[in-house]
Amino acid sequence: MRLKSLLFSLLCFVGTHGFGQQQKPNVLLIISDDQGYHDLGSFGNKDILTPYLDQLAAEGVRLTNFYVTSSACTPSRSGLLTGRYPQRNGTFELFRNNMVNYGHQYTDYEYSVSPERILGTDLREIFISELLKEGGYTNGYIGKWDLGQLKRYLPMQQGYDKYYGFANTGIDYFTHERYGSPSMIDGNQLSLEDKGRYTTALFEREALEFINGSQGKPFFLTLAFNAPHSASNLDPEIKGTVQATEKYLKMYPKSNTKRGEKQRAYKAAVTQMDQSIGTILERIKEMGLEENTLVIFLSDNGGMSLADNYPLKGGKAQFFEGGVRVPCLVKWPEKIDAGQTNDAFLSSLELFPMIVAAAGLELPKDVIYDGFDMLPVLQGKSGVDRAALYWEFRGDQAARVGNWKWVQSAKGNGLFDLKQDIGEQNDLSLEKPEILKELTRKFSVWKEEMENAAPRGPFKDF
Repeated sequence: MRLKSLLFSLLCFVGTHGFGQQQKPNVLLIISDDQGYHDLGSFGNKDILTPYLDQLAAEGVRLTNFYVTSSACTPSRSGLLTGRYPQRNGTFELFRNNMVNYGHQYTDYEYSVSPERILGTDLREIFISELLKEGGYTNGYIGKWDLGQLKRYLPMQQGYDKYYGFANTGIDYFTHERYGSPSMIDGNQLSLEDKGRYTTALFEREALEFINGSQGKPFFLTLAFNAPHSASNLDPEIKGTVQATEKYLKMYPKSNTKRGEKQRAYKAAVTQMDQSIGTILERIKEMGLEENTLVIFLSDNGGMSLADNYPLKGGKAQFFEGGVRVPCLVKWPEKIDAGQTNDAFLSSLELFPMIVAAAGLELPKDVIYDGFDMLPVLQGKSGVDRAALYWEFRGDQAARVGNWKWVQSAKGNGLFDLKQDIGEQNDLSLEKPEILKELTRKFSVWKEEMENAAPRGPFKDF
């Protein structure tokens, strides 16, 4: 049964009658790519320049105990934009061309029939953009989509009015190619028009154009930078590095080591992204929209090898804290007091319900959502945070229940008390067998529920 067909008449009623005369907020959802937990000045890093994100933190709330649903980009984004665990919505793997691992560049035909090109998130899933569109919003998606490249999967078919970006896992910052395959999309069509221009600058340009053109209606803009993800280029001098422009490279001292130079470029890419975010936030302020604009910033997963995840263990593609705990900032002057730090146990699954509620809409009654509206927590009106969160990816498994965290993975196993040991250095499996047993039991219950979830996704039979 196609879930979408059941919802929209009800949503239209709620959208026009449920919010009274209160003006609906604009929503700006900003996603960075593979940014480390410690790679913001407001998170304690004095060696990286992020003045505009630091200002955003000062004007809103800084979430220090915030998680995503996967340690890898595609499933994490599917969880964020559907409000459902990746295992429930079916997108729990990457839509990825693995032949590049062996130095093979696909021909046009090979790429056209590769899983990376033809797979996408189950079309029966309801994206947050679809709910907001029925509620009167103008929606834009700029940047990395990563949830399917065929036209049927692209943002324009999922409730967005504008799309400019790329739909696969990663590209070269200048050529906009993924290992030689052109990847920049404008609307529903591949576009070579901007080839040679740096992606962050292009995404800034498109975001400003969207905001400028949305006057008169509330907008929902998802701005998903590819920075600071490594470049997808088979050139050995580029592959695995982060590309940056000279202007921002000059802001950091040169290093006499190869790794140091790579980290310099990583930081430069973060700083240019920060500058673009600042320009966009300033434009919102100039338009008189600041007070009633909900701004959310987060990284899609933990930092990659060049990132700084201090004080957390591990990073991207791991279920230790460094892979799934991410920086998150939220600002909404009309509703949230400035200058806060909030350590409540929260996750990206809470963003979907919060945004829908902020828009004066209701969640569909016949769809299971895995999060809750966290705005009362950010306002200090509720002390109720998340009870548990579960992860699974490529055989690795993890669960957090309260302050207890269990990890079983190729990179290591353990039971950790995060209240005392945020760095996951002290395995308490032998000392606390009853707690270990309870967490693994809860994980098994969750896993069984996910296995039986519907609709089934592209990695399962429909």
